Amino acid sequence: MELQTGLAGSEPACELPLHDSGECSTSCAWTSLTALLRDHKMLSPEALARAELVHHETDEPIESVITRLGLISEQALASGIAGALSLPLISAAGLPVEAVEARALSAPFLHDSHVLPIASDAQTIHVALANPFDTFAIEAMQFAFGRPLKLAVALPSDIDAAIDRLYGQPQAHDEAQDAIVDEDDLDRLKDLVSDAPVIRAVNRLIARAVDAQASDIHVEPTEDRLAIRLRIDGVLQDIPALPAAMRAPFVSRIKIMAGLNIAERRLPQDGRLRITVRGHEIDLRVATAPSIHGESVVMRILDKSNLALDFAALGFDERLAAPLREALHKPHGIVLVTGPTGSGKTTTLYAALAELNRGTTKLLTIEDPIEYRLPGVIQAQVNPGIGFTFAAALRSFLRQDPDVMMVGEIRDHETAQIAVQAALTGHMILSTLHTNTAAGAVTRLLDMEMEPFLLSSVLTAVLAQRLVRRLCMACRAPYAPDPALLAPFGNMPDVADFHRPVGCSACNGSGYRGRIALIELLAVDDQIAKLILRRADTREIAQAAEAAGMRSLLADGIGKAAAGMTTIEEVLRVASGG
Repeated sequence: MELQTGLAGSEPACELPLHDSGECSTSCAWTSLTALLRDHKMLSPEALARAELVHHETDEPIESVITRLGLISEQALASGIAGALSLPLISAAGLPVEAVEARALSAPFLHDSHVLPIASDAQTIHVALANPFDTFAIEAMQFAFGRPLKLAVALPSDIDAAIDRLYGQPQAHDEAQDAIVDEDDLDRLKDLVSDAPVIRAVNRLIARAVDAQASDIHVEPTEDRLAIRLRIDGVLQDIPALPAAMRAPFVSRIKIMAGLNIAERRLPQDGRLRITVRGHEIDLRVATAPSIHGESVVMRILDKSNLALDFAALGFDERLAAPLREALHKPHGIVLVTGPTGSGKTTTLYAALAELNRGTTKLLTIEDPIEYRLPGVIQAQVNPGIGFTFAAALRSFLRQDPDVMMVGEIRDHETAQIAVQAALTGHMILSTLHTNTAAGAVTRLLDMEMEPFLLSSVLTAVLAQRLVRRLCMACRAPYAPDPALLAPFGNMPDVADFHRPVGCSACNGSGYRGRIALIELLAVDDQIAKLILRRADTREIAQAAEAAGMRSLLADGIGKAAAGMTTIEEVLRVASGG
């Protein structure tokens, strides 16, 4: 591995224990990470005292505590440490692609210490760590390799990801494996939930999911273990399971964090929690459900820092974005986004709200649940238990003098009727609908007993979308697909740039990184309005729209595959039935 500039020759401002020579020095101005942070005024004394208290109570590494509590971001902490000690700061790209000297190091130890060997030569081992003051980790690494160390600083999340890639995933290895849970003993369960190993296990799982940019965490009890899966770029991936003894305390810890009732195991429950991961606040939507081996849990990760409220970032080219913006900026009407669960409908609606949120209009949303908080927008969550349904909220919000209202979903005749009436009285309504195609939304609304003459006058545009995995730009490779595979799709773009997935450290070997939307936009013009008036079927409406220039989901997907953004296989996986 080639070292980054300055790694081998940099000399720190103070001699850290075992740095270069392996000899302990007493000339260092700081004896601990907290002392350095205090002297450099990176954290207030009160914040440092709070972090040290949590550190001593949980035995969690101090650098993890500081970022978990949101006192400072990982990047700012690592940059501050590296700058104060004149040590190199190593990025994720600078970490090794192969294990150094293929030595059998313990992945749990490396994770707990946030330390990773990154290169070696005959005289020295180069090590990246999050806390250069961790003398135990430094001494252990020197003992393992039998050579002096040269230190560098790296982000804990980058170190953890590299450890998982190079040394395998950490297995449950603490005393919680031996815990025997009496399902009927609530007091004992509460004691187990408060144990540090259970707390660490839950926090580590959430941090790992956020680092992997997963959208969901699935916790599924089985007869002999607690299975855990992460949904990454729309595909579920298994991670090492926890022992069966962890089933009850692990799930109960999540329920306590989400404000749910741990004594109720027979009924589904929904909750929400906010946690700081790597210095960033993350919201999680929690849903539990009973099963024969215990409660299963799904946590939807809502990371606002990764929320793209820009049409271009979502996969809209200007040919699609321009007519959508035109529809959104009309003084009244209905704009619908359709697709199955998990197809990004709400994100697209948020992007539409961001487009309209210019300070001169009043925007209201009625959601179930509220996924992201949007500044400048009044957001409300439905509560059917007290009669606050979509229809009731929409009716009451009309008296709030809004310009734009977003309704989370049109589910029934009453909601659809009020939405149409609101559009007729001068409001712009944004909503979602569960249909497979844009043209299918018209048929669905007619099935809800909407009058065709009303629908044709207020429906402005319908957008259907699916999400496909985006090729990793760091490792994708050009290739020429089999002409027989392309034949059913007709003429390809003049300049085709097909690529295939390869796999690298940046995408954890999958060949894909992130997702992009496939989109079809049905603009309701005079021709489509006439078809709605005579209750034309879905196929006829789709044919007329395509004749007027609408590009279908499949055609949009093939175009994105030809541009090297995704693959034909991904497009066929999600859009072949559309």
